[in-house]
Amino acid sequence: MTETATATREARPAIFEERKDQIHRIGSEPFSMACNRDSLAGAVSQRACVFCGSRVVLYPIADALHLVHGPIGCAAYTWDIRGALSSGPELHRLSFSTDLQELDVIFGGEKKLAKALDELIARHSPKAAFVYSTCIVGLIGDDLGAVCKAASLRHGIPVIPVQSEGFKGNKREGYQAACKAMRQLVGTGDISDISPLSVNIMGDFNLAGETWIIKRYLERMGIQVVAGITGDGRVDDLRRAHGAGLNMVQCSGSTQDLAKMMRDDFGIPFVRVSWIGIEDVAESLYAVADHFELKHPELASGLVERTAELVRDELSNLMPKLAEYRRDLEGKRAAVYVGGSFKAFSLVKAFRHLGMEVVIVGSQTGTEEDYRELAAICAPGTIVVDDANPLELSAFIKEKDVDIFVGGVKERPIAFKLGVGFCDHNHERKIALEGFEGMLNFAKEIHASVMSPIWRFVPRREFGLNKKDAEV
Repeated sequence: MTETATATREARPAIFEERKDQIHRIGSEPFSMACNRDSLAGAVSQRACVFCGSRVVLYPIADALHLVHGPIGCAAYTWDIRGALSSGPELHRLSFSTDLQELDVIFGGEKKLAKALDELIARHSPKAAFVYSTCIVGLIGDDLGAVCKAASLRHGIPVIPVQSEGFKGNKREGYQAACKAMRQLVGTGDISDISPLSVNIMGDFNLAGETWIIKRYLERMGIQVVAGITGDGRVDDLRRAHGAGLNMVQCSGSTQDLAKMMRDDFGIPFVRVSWIGIEDVAESLYAVADHFELKHPELASGLVERTAELVRDELSNLMPKLAEYRRDLEGKRAAVYVGGSFKAFSLVKAFRHLGMEVVIVGSQTGTEEDYRELAAICAPGTIVVDDANPLELSAFIKEKDVDIFVGGVKERPIAFKLGVGFCDHNHERKIALEGFEGMLNFAKEIHASVMSPIWRFVPRREFGLNKKDAEV
């Protein structure tokens, strides 16, 4: 590399002036972070649009029709955007779009939408249909609600408009649009056979079978699972979700709005849980047991004891295996950048069980309260970042000399170009990382990535990182 190129690279600022208040270094100054603002234009932010947010929440409902009303470009965010495994129907795995063209923009796309709904409902016989509005639909003024209402009357199934025009905001607004759409189904089904000791699993999307893992734990405790919202989701389960005795909310950004609606409309309490990492999984199971023991003591006899036995059994199998991986990983450094901040909390704790320190942590959708709590559990010097971009992440990874980067598909190239191990903790993963068994899978993947000999032969050495290995 020439001296001019090197100087240019070193002179390039890593942080945009407008984004300085979205980055905090723990211990260097009093905590203050701006967040949940629109991404900075030109910063190549990782944050997605409203339409994206609504799709990731609703997509796992496997027996519903999902139709994108907009240009074909938006349909890129349809098929296989998540693993979202189903134990039955797989209609959600098909992509449908009205493919609006220039003339549709001029004359409107309502007739095209109605025709598409008629054809698709007749062909696939879905339990319900979700119709997603995109930016262009919001601009040309198609009456999505009227078209969906007419189609519902014609076909006798719920046809639900999802008001997810991308220009309305960011991914968090998409979550809210999805919750409003699901609320139209909740409360319309029979709940006569639901036990008082019952829950809805909310905010897990069953990317690699995680919902099934959590469901097995709950069934061992004696708890009935009414609905997965939306992992392995079913329309009929959503209809009767209001019969559950408790909502367990994992990804608070994506489904907490629905939990609040169900609390206000049906009196169903909710608790925030996490199924990632040892402490959080155990605490979540105990929180459920404690809730029902207090609310239904006559029915919950032995529930806490069964929960304790489950946790003991799982940990007796898990902890010796984790110790083997910890011997190699002790003292290594990790960077975490994920979509929802709830995962960041759990990952910080999970890395501690492996003897590792998280030195960079951030998310796409965290709130100021989330980041304040993150700052409280991380070590001084840790960088906390909201809505990061590749330039910032690259600079922080080089500065902190990390050994592993945990993120999603958009972050993978950053890690590999810098010669850093990578762990996919987002939509595309194929191995479950939740529950006690998920913690073991996580440890295996981290160990395999960090300890790979390949990192001795990559461009990371150009940045003066990992000098000890470079001398080997």
